[in-house]
This record gives sequence, C-alpha cells and structure tokens, in this order.
Amino acid sequence: MKTVAIVAPHYPPMIGGVEQYAARIADALAAEAGFTPVVLTSGAAGFRTRETMQDGVRIVRLGTWLRLSNSPLSPLWPFQVRRWLRKVGADLVHAHAPVPGLGDIAVAVSGKRPTVFTYHSGSMRKGRPDTRLADLIIGCYERFVLPRVFNRTDVPVAVSPTSLASGRPAAIQITPGVDPDRFVPGLPASRRARDILYVGRIERASAWKGIDVLIHAMALIADLPEARLRLVGTGDATTDLLKLAADLGVADRVESVGPLHGADLVEALRSAAVLALPSLTESEGFGMVLIEAMACATPVVASAVGGPRFILEGSEAGLLVPPGDSAALAAACRHLLTDGESADRMGAAGRRAVEQRFAWPEQTRRYVELFRKLLDDASD
Repeated sequence: MKTVAIVAPHYPPMIGGVEQYAARIADALAAEAGFTPVVLTSGAAGFRTRETMQDGVRIVRLGTWLRLSNSPLSPLWPFQVRRWLRKVGADLVHAHAPVPGLGDIAVAVSGKRPTVFTYHSGSMRKGRPDTRLADLIIGCYERFVLPRVFNRTDVPVAVSPTSLASGRPAAIQITPGVDPDRFVPGLPASRRARDILYVGRIERASAWKGIDVLIHAMALIADLPEARLRLVGTGDATTDLLKLAADLGVADRVESVGPLHGADLVEALRSAAVLALPSLTESEGFGMVLIEAMACATPVVASAVGGPRFILEGSEAGLLVPPGDSAALAAACRHLLTDGESADRMGAAGRRAVEQRFAWPEQTRRYVELFRKLLDDASD
C-alpha cells in the first residue's frame, strides 16, 4: 500500500472548490487498490491537533494560531507537517493552494518524496484601495516564493489556463470535475421557479466573489418581482450583504440559506433557474459550482475572468458578463429568466459539456496514473 498525503489549507465540511477537489481525490484513492489517502489540513484555533475519519479517509486537522485574511497559519506547521508525513508513512505528497502556508510548507519539508502541487488560482491580488498592503504581500509571495515552490515540485498541476502553475516546467492541466450521476437535471429551466442561486464563500476576505454586484443586479430587475436570489454558503459578510439588500429595497427578494451539502446542495442547483458567479478577479481560478450547475442543466451567468471564462468562452452553456458590471449581470439574468427557450438550450448544452469535458472519473483517473508513475520512478 502506498500512502498519499493530501495537504490542503481547508477541507470539507467547509464549502469551496479547493476543498471539494481535494476531497474527490482522497475519495478516489480510498477506492483504489494499492493506495491509502491521509489528509493534512488546518483545524480550529489553538494548539490542538485533531484526528477524525470522514467517508473512510483519515483527516488530521492541525491547530491554527492565526488567520491572515483567508489564510490559516501556524509557526508550528513546518515541524508538525514533517512529523506527520513521517508518522503516517507518506510515500507521496499532494499539496493544494492558492492559500499560502500549508501547501508550500508540505512541499518544502517533503524530503525525497515525490511531490504534486495543484494550484487553483490566478493572482490573488484584489486590486482595491483598501487591500494595497495585502496586495503588496501577496505580490511578493507570488513573485519570489511561489516560483521556488513550483521549482521544487515534481509536477505542478494547473486547474485551468488561469492558474499560476500553467506554463511552468513539467506542469500539466487537470481541471476540477463533477459527478454526472449525482448532479443530474431537474425540470427544464423554463419550468422552474425564478430563483437565482449563488453558491460559495460569503466572507469579507473573499469580497472578490462579487456578491454585492449580484445584489445590485437584483435591484435592477425589480420589474420581475417573482425573481429571488438565494445565497448558499456562510461567512462574516452575510450580515453586510443582507443590509445592502435592505438598503437597495430588495431585502424581501434576497435570502441567505446557509451552507448546503450532499443531496440538499444538488436539489438547490437542479431547481434554480439561473446560477450566478459574479467574481471580480483572476482569483476565480476555475469555479467548480459552474460545472455542478451545468451538470444539473441549470444555465449559468458568470464574470469573464479566470476559470469562468475558460469554462464558458465559446460555449452555449451560459453567459459571460464584464466583472463588476451589475447592469450587464442583471440583463443576463433577466434574459435567462424570461426567455425559456434560451434557458433550456443553455441548460442542455451545459449538461453535454460536463459529460464531455468535466466528469470526475476521468480527472481522478489521471491523478491515479500520475501518482503511480511518480512512485514507480521513485522506486527505480
């Protein structure tokens, strides 16, 4: 048995594309003969390390001393990760980023073990006046630290052409995927309630998700009173966003439903008329919720940045709008809510695209083959 240490800054039940991606690989390895996955991730504030089993996978959650923006950090991690890699008998390290810290450390202390470093984002710089200091720090990290991590990695993996791993020596591209047997279509989009769905983080540190732009767009489609915006997720920006909705006079049409998982998440996606992802920057390196919605034959609207542009450009599965443009976002949502024929056509096209390009079994198969090759080469 070969043990693969999957190192990710966060892991389910936390909602997010990186978390789901890491979990799918762990699940695939648990089902694969000859492999044992062990997940190293951040845990609750404090010193304590907690071990749990989740869906048959061993999870080690390391204590977190502080959080800088969305990045969990601890000065103990270099020592703890090295010790845990030794303790679990890790034969290969698969680290995930873009959140600086845990993934970089895992590569740095991996020793002679083969390493795979999957990078899920373009530049994390926000480009706002209030984030100048943070952008300076992030810029230094991306310019001076990240290239060293890539150079030390046996195989960098880019999740899309936007990923900062794309184009690096020895890099390959493996996009996120979706389970087409789990995410299945519901009624045609034209026959669903006029719900616009957002799924993802709702945090002040993730303001680049552009949820405020989506709420402004809701105010611009006031002539469609039956249209509702449902925010799926959790975070410290929820109160701010609900206040914005109240200030714009659409409080009764914006609902925060909290985090959804499993069958509840699938049902939300397959019953929505539109899925919106209004991200503002290249930090949206892919946008896994887009392909989950597409698998459910739900038409999508997304900003023409990063991963969403890669997924939808030249596709009939949804509409791209300029980032930060609430009027364009409102117009796109209005079109899909009022033109049933277009909505149904885009939903069907999205389902086809998932089956052809983004099915998880093919993506995880590529990882298993990559791990086998690296381990075979290491044993020669």
